[in-house]
Amino acid sequence: MSSLWPPQIPNEFGIATLSLGNWREHTLTPRLEAAAKAGYQWIDLFDECWAAYLVEHGLSGEELWEATPENLRVAWKLGDLVKSLGMRIACTQPLRIIEGIKDPVERRAKLDLVAKRFPFMRAFDTDLVFMCANIRTDSGVTSDLKVVAGDLAELGDMAAAYSKADGGRMLKIGYEGLSWATRNTWSSSWEAVRFANRPNVGLIVDAFNILAVEFADPYNPAGHGRIYPTLEESLEVLTGSLASLAATVPGDRIFFFQCGDAELMNPSTFFPPENPDIPALLPWSRSHRLYPLEQSRGGYMPVELVAAAVLGTGYEGPISLEVFNASLNKPGDDIAMTHAVRGINSLKELYDRATKLAPFWTSQVHAQQAISQVIQRLRTTCQRL
Repeated sequence: MSSLWPPQIPNEFGIATLSLGNWREHTLTPRLEAAAKAGYQWIDLFDECWAAYLVEHGLSGEELWEATPENLRVAWKLGDLVKSLGMRIACTQPLRIIEGIKDPVERRAKLDLVAKRFPFMRAFDTDLVFMCANIRTDSGVTSDLKVVAGDLAELGDMAAAYSKADGGRMLKIGYEGLSWATRNTWSSSWEAVRFANRPNVGLIVDAFNILAVEFADPYNPAGHGRIYPTLEESLEVLTGSLASLAATVPGDRIFFFQCGDAELMNPSTFFPPENPDIPALLPWSRSHRLYPLEQSRGGYMPVELVAAAVLGTGYEGPISLEVFNASLNKPGDDIAMTHAVRGINSLKELYDRATKLAPFWTSQVHAQQAISQVIQRLRTTCQRL
């Protein structure tokens, strides 16, 4: 844990490519140019956007991780483009349904699928790829700690072996607890990373996914979107969890920090999906996320608490936006720039508020002070809270 609060050196800002516009409506280059103009320094490259970029160059988007000379040539071109705009690619994502596979043949194929990215990571000049916790619940997968940690450890060893062979900087594997996965909390994800016990396997912290489990419920019949009966109680439980994060997770074991807010939904008009195979949180996550602290658009999540806890660990990496919203799917030349500006402004406000919070992980007095600060912000515009 960092001994200094607030942090002495500001973290740099990043944004996911899908948070600048949907790949179906918006080509990648204008989105990157908008990000650079707005002042971002890091780009989180989504698979769909990379696949679409390949298609733009006359190649197959279905074989996006096949290390053909043609694919790698385009990958180097993209990496050079991002650097020419004064930014860097922070990571590629997402890897899905990788760990915990029981069948040995299927398991081997899944792990090898991760290794296919390694040559492209060199071309993009990034050292990080990360995976979401497995969302499968059938009998073919397990969330057993030894199995999951063993898979993460093997992936770390594969990345280390590749790095040693080509002499490049160490490639890293990040692990994120998805809010509708079996391992859906920061603590269960950290448990797997800690037991993997590899220096190049680390934790991905996503504020939305933490808050979607430990604070919010878009289907709460009371309409306030919380699990607990009062805002004070909800925040007390949340700060208790986040204080544990700040106190127990070393900052250098957090490989990436993503953040986003979400709309306060009206449960009388917003219903869970009828298809039982669709996770209940998925419609909210995919269409109603917001940039942090956008209260004028319905945002109500205490994102600054998560940010403060992460910074309190001594984390020095980027603070990056991962936002999905229906507004990003609309056509229009102004979409990328409008969202880039909204995002950078929200990050500036988030950093300012987070670093002005009382360090709630250090004492109960500071915890109550931080809770009061957050309540005051939320209740100025969120009348339903």
